[in-house]
Amino acid sequence: MIAAAERPALRRKDKPMMTRLLRSLLPILVLLACAGAPGRALAHAALNNATPPDGSVLAAAPKQIELVFSEPVSPLALRLIGPDGTARNLGRFVLKDRTVVIEAPAALPGGTHVLSWRVVSEDGHPVGGSVVFSIGAPSGAPDLGEQADFGVRTLVWLSRFGLYLGLFLGCGAAASRAWIGPLAGGAGRFATAMMGLGLFCLPVALGAQGLDALGASIGAFFQPAVWRAAAATSYIWTILIAAMALACALIGLSRPGVRAAVTGLLSVVLVGLALASSGHASAAQPQWLMRPAVFLHASAIALWVGALLPLALALRGEGGRSALGRFSGRIAWIVAALLLSGLVLACVQVERPAALLATAYGRVLLAKLALAAVAFALAGFNRWSLTRRVEAGDIPAARAMGRVIAVELAVLVAVLGIVALWRFTPPPRAMAMVQAQPASVHIHTLPAMADVTVTPGRAGPVIVTVVLMDGEFGPLLARELTLSFSNPAAGIEPIERPARLGPDGIWRTEAFSLPVPGRWHVELEILISDFEMRRIGDAIVLRP
Repeated sequence: MIAAAERPALRRKDKPMMTRLLRSLLPILVLLACAGAPGRALAHAALNNATPPDGSVLAAAPKQIELVFSEPVSPLALRLIGPDGTARNLGRFVLKDRTVVIEAPAALPGGTHVLSWRVVSEDGHPVGGSVVFSIGAPSGAPDLGEQADFGVRTLVWLSRFGLYLGLFLGCGAAASRAWIGPLAGGAGRFATAMMGLGLFCLPVALGAQGLDALGASIGAFFQPAVWRAAAATSYIWTILIAAMALACALIGLSRPGVRAAVTGLLSVVLVGLALASSGHASAAQPQWLMRPAVFLHASAIALWVGALLPLALALRGEGGRSALGRFSGRIAWIVAALLLSGLVLACVQVERPAALLATAYGRVLLAKLALAAVAFALAGFNRWSLTRRVEAGDIPAARAMGRVIAVELAVLVAVLGIVALWRFTPPPRAMAMVQAQPASVHIHTLPAMADVTVTPGRAGPVIVTVVLMDGEFGPLLARELTLSFSNPAAGIEPIERPARLGPDGIWRTEAFSLPVPGRWHVELEILISDFEMRRIGDAIVLRP
């Protein structure tokens, strides 16, 4: 909605302005279509298997180290810490789908070594871990130093919170000129200040992303490697599009009339695209649903939150009643879009109600919903108790509504602060997918080989599948196969089960229950004929 003083210009230039609007929005709509297209994106990456296995003792130094993940990853940092604590950066590796093949340094000494790895998963979030193996005999574990930096985590949260304030309060206020009216009082200055905060937080958020990706301390903020690591994550797209949104909104504030309204609305479109380009929800399946849902949710929040302060300040002047009428006539549709998209995102991310209390992500969501309920209650009080009185010219009611709106805005700012915590809490959907990932091991000997897969790769009831091969990777014909799992560290003697050969040539057994996580020894007893039997074995690690 445009103010009355601006309406004549709009009538004179209605058709050309609509043409220019469509032309300016066309590239954005194309980007949105691409963002919403189905694509391959999974949960947080998880390490499924390692060669040499975690906790293994080798007779000789390995020539290469393999890490098999649950999804394709991009390595950020690979370090091998020797028995004396000396760390070597491993820069020679090859990516093979979900497997990272790392060239091991020559002449590794005997003792315990730790491979510290850090990769970025497809949702743009870094994941790290370590694999421990010994050469000859175990020695004292090397010192890995401090593994977490509270300062970095605080910087990540603060920078994202500040960016949210700039996007939602700044761009949202700029867009409010299109559907509420001109910015009254100090609303324009406040919106400019919020956008300035957002622009300041852009490089800080990107640098913090790089620190978090590498697991570096806050003192390394200006190192080139930190910024290269940040640019390697999908978060770079959020930063770039958010910069476009803030710049677009700032330009809109400096323009009069219809151009300002169009530019403000365009900035909100860019806000939705920025938040839909990376993050937990955007990486979830189905992509055709989740990315548009994130886009709609973020855009609706910006329209609602950004309009509150301009409306509260407008209520102090003569144009307050008309601004309230325009706000009341449109906010119901915006809130409906907000609630519908939020319901879709919550159902996909949480999956089951029990996860609301059992996971950190669920508890953050409950805190967000509790504050959002307070904001909705305040909004409902304004709409059903004060709106008619304000529209009738009741000045005390207008002042009361302004105060309620101020409280509502403060509550929603707290919601944005809570939402920024989601960076540190993988959703139950992602955790369930990681838990469902199998564990596998390739047993390689001259007389026989086998690919053993345990699904899921964690303690509890499991399904074990085995593909048998001869020493030249050809099919190995066997009459019988018996599997044995033991865990000496847990005091568990061998658990034996026969396997059945399926029509697809894969041996299976579903009667296993491996009660504890950790390193299990698996042994295969392969009956070739009445006079020939082969035994092969190796270790496999199960998650809790």
